[in-house]
Amino acid sequence: MAVRPVDATAPGADLLSYDGLRAQLRGVGEERYHHQHPFHLMMHEGRLSRGQLQAWALNRYYYQSVIPIKDAIILSRGPDPAFRRAWRKRVIDHDGDGTAHNEGGIKRWLKLAEATGLDAEQVGAGSGILPATRFAVNEYLNIVRSRSLLEAVASSLTELFSRDLISLRMEKLRQHYPWLSGGLAYFEARLTQAPEDANFAINYVCENAKTRAEQELAIQALRDKCDILWAQLDALYFAYVQPGWPPPGAFLIEGS
Repeated sequence: MAVRPVDATAPGADLLSYDGLRAQLRGVGEERYHHQHPFHLMMHEGRLSRGQLQAWALNRYYYQSVIPIKDAIILSRGPDPAFRRAWRKRVIDHDGDGTAHNEGGIKRWLKLAEATGLDAEQVGAGSGILPATRFAVNEYLNIVRSRSLLEAVASSLTELFSRDLISLRMEKLRQHYPWLSGGLAYFEARLTQAPEDANFAINYVCENAKTRAEQELAIQALRDKCDILWAQLDALYFAYVQPGWPPPGAFLIEGS
């Protein structure tokens, strides 16, 4: 379902109902979420090499490492203690709590990177990350810093669609790349974390978008987040699939 911007000031641009706004937001995912990107399709069909998976794990790490920073920015902007308590969970989910019981999503992603054959220390240092990855991820930080709190929260709503992609990804990685099976703890944790986070965020957006104009800003913020995720995969595809031109200083696939 294609979802196009609506002139919220036009006649007839009435406030969307709760269900109507949810449908619009979900429509953005159907149209723009990165589950449809050719790089992901190749992954799920078992057509990526170990080197291409290494490039993906490395570049995706930069995104993962910035997520708790993004959430800390949103947390700092929340004027309500109940909001801050709820959002604080996200930071802990990714950073961990300093105990062996909850090592956090960033460490789990490093274990996935290690399973591909990368050195976790080098991944954590960001060595070889594509410039386009940095630009795209840094733009996500710009969104949550510079736009309204409503838009910042709405930008997180790609989590509405992530559980299905994660379930499919785990199945296909185990099927096509069994040597990765020991590094999938990140995805296993997100199967429960992401739906919980998405439920809180969509309720917040629906309750706090008081005008049609605000509803449209929330929808656009989600579009922009989907574009950021898509752009990261565009960069990977260009550098490591077709035409296969990694820029100077970027990770090089062994033997390429």
